[in-house]
Amino acid sequence: MNFENTSFMSELIAISALIGDRTYRIKIDPKDEEVVRKTLKTINDKIIEFKTQFAGKDMQDYIAMVMIWYATDQQTEKKAGTDSENVTEKLNVIEKLLDSQLNEK
Repeated sequence: MNFENTSFMSELIAISALIGDRTYRIKIDPKDEEVVRKTLKTINDKIIEFKTQFAGKDMQDYIAMVMIWYATDQQTEKKAGTDSENVTEKLNVIEKLLDSQLNEK
């Protein structure tokens, strides 16, 4: 998503983004619309979940909790992806070593 590039602005579409109890008009690249809408749904579902778990807070508190959860979840997934890449690289090295050993015999 590119919110700052003005030459891009004519290609962007405007959508209403509901977060908690507020609606925001944002412009996004059409190819990002599905991801943005799914993200908004995830955020709003989590707000509802937190509202049932932590009664008596205000909407700003719920939104803050969800943003912390979401950012942490993204970092965890990113780290898991990096760990997976490292394992794949190591397996490739082992495979090459085994292939070279098998080819020598």
